[in-house]
Amino acid sequence: MHIEEPPIRGVWSSRLGFILATTGAAVGVGNIWKFPYMVGANGGSAFVLVYVIAILLVGIPIMLAEIMIGRRGRHNPVDTIKILALEAGASNKWQGTGWLCATILIFVLSFYSVVAGWAINYFWETSLGHFSGLNAQQVGEHWQQFLASPSQLLLWHTVFMVLTLWIVERGVHRGIELASRIMMPLLFLILIVLDIYSTTTPGFSQAFSFLFAIDFQKITPSVIISALGHAFFTLAVGAGCMLAYGSYLPKHTRFYGPVITVVFLDVLVAILAGLAIFSIVFSHGLTAIGGPGLIFEALPIAFANMAGGQILGALFFALFIFAAWTSSISMAEPVVVLLAERYTGSRVKASLIVGGFSWLLGIGSVLSFNYWSEIKIFSHWNFFGAITDLSTNILQPTGGILFALFAGWVMHKKITTEELQLPSKWYAIWRILIRYIAPLGIFIIFIAALV
Repeated sequence: MHIEEPPIRGVWSSRLGFILATTGAAVGVGNIWKFPYMVGANGGSAFVLVYVIAILLVGIPIMLAEIMIGRRGRHNPVDTIKILALEAGASNKWQGTGWLCATILIFVLSFYSVVAGWAINYFWETSLGHFSGLNAQQVGEHWQQFLASPSQLLLWHTVFMVLTLWIVERGVHRGIELASRIMMPLLFLILIVLDIYSTTTPGFSQAFSFLFAIDFQKITPSVIISALGHAFFTLAVGAGCMLAYGSYLPKHTRFYGPVITVVFLDVLVAILAGLAIFSIVFSHGLTAIGGPGLIFEALPIAFANMAGGQILGALFFALFIFAAWTSSISMAEPVVVLLAERYTGSRVKASLIVGGFSWLLGIGSVLSFNYWSEIKIFSHWNFFGAITDLSTNILQPTGGILFALFAGWVMHKKITTEELQLPSKWYAIWRILIRYIAPLGIFIIFIAALV
């Protein structure tokens, strides 16, 4: 079956461009913000070990599947699934997976932009030395005052959304690929500087042991479920990002090597970020179990009272911003190309629609920390908690299962063999993982989220 490409579609200019852009999609808030506090709350090295195993057994197979689907279909997520379902003689209803992806991405982008906005504010304040000399109580009060100000949260949410759309509307070459070629090397450079500094701190050896000295007794069912869920979230699979980026790959390009490289870099960034963060945390007698506020409450205390803290703090929050920026671009792109190919015919118009709707939805997250803080959904979540849990713990795993089932059970074996171009032994392993192990792993995450 010959698949025609839409006229507004781009193609990665090189293998390196694809690797950097895809790494940028995977490396994000999950690596810099969520990974450290998940490690702290789930047994340190025990979590890291299970996380790496989950990446190998669940993350890589689904990433390969999603990129393969995108490269084969060469359209937006909805039309790609529709075309490939037709090719396989399957139901037209599979295209609903593409609409699910669009919903997930709008939800995630809306709150992601708010969190990234926090980092922009803290980069600005750290650069100006606003935290210098403050004690723990003063830093904590500053954080609470910041969250209590809807005008500040809305300002930085708006700034980050504009930055994201500015890149996306420029297209594949002048926007996404160019931005990734600049931001990803900068991200790694900043991370290396922070890790070199961490080796000079008194807490480095404790941080190293915390991450790598495995205590098997700490591997509990809750740790396994948490690691599975984070492995899924951090690779940005199940929401159509990888499908969109795969659709820009030239035909007949072998991509399993670049995918392994992307996964390796994603895990490396998470571990290096954790090493730098925990070295600083332990050096200043702070707790590793800091929860989501670890980055914005614990670290500023350390930066406020260390030599060179103003520079190191600014570098850290710059790292956070670059990671969030490259990921948010990958979230907006599939929805923008969906609107452009099916409705508007223009990336600029589609970008404005996607950005405007995500920005409006993000206002709910902004207000969750102040005016709407007492409003609870089902007597449990505020708006921010509801949209984060719904998108990352329920909808995204659902998308992952659908991609696994589609690649493993709907697409013909001959097609997946041709597309993946894996050596026969590795293809056999992938097929077992994508048909049985990955869906089971995701199903466990899904049930745990509901329970």
